[in-house]
Amino acid sequence: MPLKIAIAQINATVGDLAGNAARILDFAERAQQEGADLLLTPELALSGYPPEDLLLRNDFYAACAGELNSLASRLPGISVLVGHPEKRAGKCYNAATLLSGGERRGTYHKQRLPSYEVFDEERYFESGSGPCVLTINGVRCGINICADVWEAGAADRARAAGAEILLVLNASPYHIGKRERRTAVLRARVASTGLPVVYANLAGGQDELVFDGGSFALDSRGELCRQLPQFAEDLGLVEFADGDLIAGEIAEAPCREAEVYQALVLGVRDYLGKNGFPGAIIGLSGGIDSALTLCIAVDALGADKVRAVMMPSPYTAELSLSESREMVRLLGVRYDEIPIEAAMTTFAALLEAQFAGLAADTTEENLQARIRGTILMALSNKTGSLVLTTGNKSEMAVGYCTLYGDMAGGFAVIKDIVKTLVYRLACWRNTRSYVIPEKIITRPPSAELKPGQTDQDSLPPYAILDDIVEAYMVKELSPREIIAQGHSPADVRRVVHLLKISEYKRRQAPVGIRVTQRGFGKDWRYPITNRYRDPY
Repeated sequence: MPLKIAIAQINATVGDLAGNAARILDFAERAQQEGADLLLTPELALSGYPPEDLLLRNDFYAACAGELNSLASRLPGISVLVGHPEKRAGKCYNAATLLSGGERRGTYHKQRLPSYEVFDEERYFESGSGPCVLTINGVRCGINICADVWEAGAADRARAAGAEILLVLNASPYHIGKRERRTAVLRARVASTGLPVVYANLAGGQDELVFDGGSFALDSRGELCRQLPQFAEDLGLVEFADGDLIAGEIAEAPCREAEVYQALVLGVRDYLGKNGFPGAIIGLSGGIDSALTLCIAVDALGADKVRAVMMPSPYTAELSLSESREMVRLLGVRYDEIPIEAAMTTFAALLEAQFAGLAADTTEENLQARIRGTILMALSNKTGSLVLTTGNKSEMAVGYCTLYGDMAGGFAVIKDIVKTLVYRLACWRNTRSYVIPEKIITRPPSAELKPGQTDQDSLPPYAILDDIVEAYMVKELSPREIIAQGHSPADVRRVVHLLKISEYKRRQAPVGIRVTQRGFGKDWRYPITNRYRDPY
């Protein structure tokens, strides 16, 4: 008998047990109407992922158990495999339970607990000890959860226990290249077991993480037979008959720039939406970083929920003002100009005696950034809207940013986007509709904190800087290895030194969206007080 499986690619919210259960119920009702026998939900769909230290609280497990039992009693005539945390006999597990006919029909406990990159599951869970094969509509279904399939073992045990198909619940966060990597990993599991696989993934933003969905199914030959879209909730059906999955709809994969841009939009939409902020405020500078951030905010929230503020100083170029005015006209957002020269004069007078005999330096430049940060935070306090910071990963790496100035805000949208990718994303966004004036893209980048200033006065060209940061931070290459790739020793020494001494700034930066395999967040844990120096 065929088994029709519905994939519930849902956007769960951590801790919203009743809301997540209602979402699962809605998907179950829709799946039943489409003739499905089974609904497959993502990993920890009931609690949201990752619950982090909520998992240290006994009452959280009790609440999850109560909500799971309530969900079982409300489901229509369809089996549902639900991801949830479970406490049993004093031990805590990352679990998946089959609900059918108002009852729990079987539970699987995740065997491989990742504790690398952004994951920390060994802190919370015990490992499961064996396979779980459940018969649904006459088909023996093996259950795995996310990391179980990234190495051989758990899937093979399911096959040995008699599974005919593998169902995998996932909360697999996005980073560039992750979609292709998942497919390759699952093809390896298919090759070793001969089992077709159905893979359900979360879709949504949770703090710095974005879950991109992209759920899929592979037949017993490893051929893609179903692919759901990325970065959106969706319900997709796939049919298992005569020992294999039947080919269905394949959603087109976006280009790399589109994929990253969609991740940023989803991250902003869910961070503000799930935390109840009514809108966003962005400080415009006339540069590419704030322009891209503004576009993302508008695409995520709508122009009516976004406010742009330009705060010119005597060093602000007329080009910055004219192009900012043009951009907000194209986007249709509220725009205000608040000159800061009077505040600069006041601060200069206040500090004149303290600075007597001392030459002007970055202190005066930083004061400008901090005046702007104070204004933005005042507007945020008064309106309830969240300030989105506009610093990119290249700047965060080398500390080319001002504490309590341009770093002031609640969410760092492009914190994990290097400068060269900022340009690529801006150009891609303009292919959808022209909203970033060309002069903003082509002008030399500048903080405009003193006359004639450009970023390259203080930093190597961004193509060089970004390559060194990628090599040292993501690839974990030594300075000697980076120099051997062709970079000048002076550039490598400079960038690595700046990266090391800027850790205290990054620790005080707002949380931001992770889109690379290693961002300045959960998966970057260097000590601030640190005297180790890499050998050259």
